[in-house]
Amino acid sequence: MKSTAWSVPSKRRSDIQMSSAADDQFYREYILDHYKNPRNFGRLENPDISHEEDNPLCGDVIGMDFRVKEGVIEDIRFHGRGCAISQASASLLTERLKGLPLEEAKKINKADVLGELGSTSPPLASSARSCR
Repeated sequence: MKSTAWSVPSKRRSDIQMSSAADDQFYREYILDHYKNPRNFGRLENPDISHEEDNPLCGDVIGMDFRVKEGVIEDIRFHGRGCAISQASASLLTERLKGLPLEEAKKINKADVLGELGSTSPPLASSARSCR
């Protein structure tokens, strides 16, 4: 008998639920680690590109400085303040961008960043410091 997504035995469903809970816990810890131990935090002296954005709804501010050599992001730093998710997102993004060609980096969008976060479920939001 074939098993479909709609007819998964209940034991199998509980395994999936446990896996999902474990995944959520992993992503919470992963994001909080990037918040508490941000990668590439600070400023670059004499950056080739510098940009800052703010979210007036919650007060988050994130800026990024880039050093570009021959069309490739050679170094990157971020600075700013905000909730755990905004800071972790910036930290994760700097890790992803370092070493990428600038043209490829320009193609990264909001959905890509959210994918890096893995999960932004309410339990994650409640474990993060709230926005200002």
